[in-house]
Amino acid sequence: MEARSPWSGLQGVVEAELHPPVGPVHQPEWIVAGSKSVTNRVFLMAAMADGSSVIGNALRSDDTYWCLDALRRLGVKADITGEDIRIGGTGGAWPNRKADLYAGAAGTVARFLPGLLAGDEGGLWRMEGSRSLRERPIAPLVTALSAMGAEIRYADEEGKLPIEIAGKRLRGGAVSLSGSVSSQFLSGVLVTSPYAAEETEIVVPDGIVQHAYVRITIELMERFEVPVTHGDRFDRFVVRPRRYRGQTLSIEADASTACYPLAFAALTGGYIRIANLDPRTRQPDIGFAELLRRMGCRVGLDGGAVELWGAPRLRGGFEISMKEMSDQAITLAAIAPFADAPITITGVAHIRTHECDRIAAICESLGKLGIRVDEREDGMTIHPGIPSAAVLPTYDDHRVAMSLALIGARVPGIRLLDPGCVSKTCPTFFDDMSRLGLQVRLHSV
Repeated sequence: MEARSPWSGLQGVVEAELHPPVGPVHQPEWIVAGSKSVTNRVFLMAAMADGSSVIGNALRSDDTYWCLDALRRLGVKADITGEDIRIGGTGGAWPNRKADLYAGAAGTVARFLPGLLAGDEGGLWRMEGSRSLRERPIAPLVTALSAMGAEIRYADEEGKLPIEIAGKRLRGGAVSLSGSVSSQFLSGVLVTSPYAAEETEIVVPDGIVQHAYVRITIELMERFEVPVTHGDRFDRFVVRPRRYRGQTLSIEADASTACYPLAFAALTGGYIRIANLDPRTRQPDIGFAELLRRMGCRVGLDGGAVELWGAPRLRGGFEISMKEMSDQAITLAAIAPFADAPITITGVAHIRTHECDRIAAICESLGKLGIRVDEREDGMTIHPGIPSAAVLPTYDDHRVAMSLALIGARVPGIRLLDPGCVSKTCPTFFDDMSRLGLQVRLHSV
C-alpha cells in the first residue's frame, strides 16, 4: 500500500465483493488507457532530450505518477494540460544535483532511471522503492552499469534497493548482460547508452525473457532520434553517442489492460470491441486475443481494433509457454477452471520475482476456491472445476487482483482484499468492470 499515489483509486477501500453480471457483456466501443510500459519509457527519454516533448494519452496510474514525481524532484519541468503532458528536456544534465527519489513499485523507474543518473557527472542521488520493489532484484543492472563506469552503492541489502548513485561520465564500451531475469535490465542499459562517452556494445549471452519489450524500447529510442544496431536474435546491440530530441506523440492503448475486458467477455459469452487497440502493436500481450481464439472464442483483428465474441464453453486441453506474454500467465490461470480440460502454463519462472511470487500466489488462490492446481517451478497446470466463493488476498499485486476479479464473472461472492493495488497500472479497473456488468461492492474502513 505504500506505493499508492495521488493518482490511486479506491482510497480507504479494504475489500471488493464481486458478483456475476446479469447477462453477457456487449460493448462495441470500449476504450483502453495508454500503455504503462510505453508511458514511462517516453517520460524518461523526453526528460533526457534536447527540447520539449508533448505527450498525449499518457497513462495516469501509480507507476507513471512516481516516474513523473522522480523527474520533478530532479528539476524536470512537467506540466499537465488537459490530456497532454509537456516535459521540458534537460539535455542529459539534471537540474537538481542531489535528490532523494522514490520509485513506488515501478520497475520501469527503478531499472531505467539509475543509468540516466549515473552518467551525469557531479550528481549524488538516492533511490528508494516500496516494500515489494525492494524485494525485486536490481543487481544485473548495477553490474552492467558498473562495467560502463557507473558508481552505484547498495545502501542496505546487496542486490536490492535502496541504492546511492554518484554521477560521472559513463565510458560505454563492451557490456555483458543476462536477459533471463527481466528484459527491463537490458532496456535500462539501452536507454542510458546514447549518453556514454563512447560506443556501447551490449551482449546478451543467454536469451531474453520478453523480446517484445526490448523491441518497444528500441523503437521509442529511434522515435527520439537515437538509432540502435542489433541482430535478428537480439543477442548483440550497439548504441553510439547521441542525444534524444524532443517529440510530440500519443501513447498507444495498453494491451495488457485490454486483456481483462477481453477475458471477461470470453467468460460471459458476450461481445466486446477494443476500439483503440491496434492489432499490429508491438506489445506482446496482444497475443492473448489469439489465445482466447484457441480457447474457442471468435476474434477479429482488423480495422485498427480488437473484437471478441465469447464461446458457450471455453476449450482447454493444451500446454502453452507464456514466456513472451508472461503478464497474462495468471490471467489465463484465472479463467482456466472454466475450460473443458486442463491447461498447462510453462516458461514463466521469472514471474516469481515480480510484485510477488505470482505462480505461488495464483496457485494458492485457486486452491482456496477449491480448484486443483499442480504447481511447478516455471508454471502450473489448472484443472477444470467449479470455484467456490472465498476471501482472497491480492498480495499487493495489481495483476493478481485483476486476474482474480475475473472469477467474479462466474462465481458470486468473491471477495478481494486490498483491491486498491490495481492503481499501479489501472486505477479505474473496478469502475471499468462495473460498466461491463460485473457487480462490484466496495467496502471501506
